[in-house]
Amino acid sequence: MVSAHRGAIPITAYDLAERFVGVSEIPGSQDNPQLLAMLRLDGSWPEHDEVPWCSAFTNYVCWLLRLPRSKSLRARSWLTVGRPIELCHARPGFDVVVLSRGSNAPGPEVLDAPGHVGFFARLDSVRAQHVELLGGNQSDSVRVSRYPAKRVLGVRRLREEEVA
Repeated sequence: MVSAHRGAIPITAYDLAERFVGVSEIPGSQDNPQLLAMLRLDGSWPEHDEVPWCSAFTNYVCWLLRLPRSKSLRARSWLTVGRPIELCHARPGFDVVVLSRGSNAPGPEVLDAPGHVGFFARLDSVRAQHVELLGGNQSDSVRVSRYPAKRVLGVRRLREEEVA
C-alpha cells in the first residue's frame, strides 16, 4: 500500500478517490477549478469542465499517489497501464476498469474510441452482471455508478497491495 513514510496510514487509490465524491462540473459558463486542474495535468487543454473527464480524474488520483498512469484524457488509454487481470479477481484498492461506450463499440484492441474508466468498487453477487465503479464524469460528478459487466473491456491492476 502507498504511504508517505514509515508508520503512515496506508491509503489506496480507491480510498483517495472516495475523498472526491461529490466534486462535479459547474453548468453554464462557470468551471470547477478543481476539474480544470485535473484536465490540465498533462496538457494545456481543455478550457472548460464540460468535457469527458473520467480519465483526467483517474490520472489525477494516480498522480497524487505516484502510481502508474496513462497521461491521456482517453479512457481506453488505461488498457495499456498496469497489469491485466480478470474482472472476477478485481478488488477495491488499485484496480481500474475500462468500459466501452456507445452502441457497436469496438473491442479493447481499439484505443482511439469512446470509453469510460473508473476505480473498481464491486461486482454484483448475482451472476456478475453488473460492475460498480468509483469515477469521475459519472452523471457529471465523482460518484459510484453501476454498469453492465458486458461493457467491460479490461481491468488493470496498478499496484499490488502489500500483505501485512
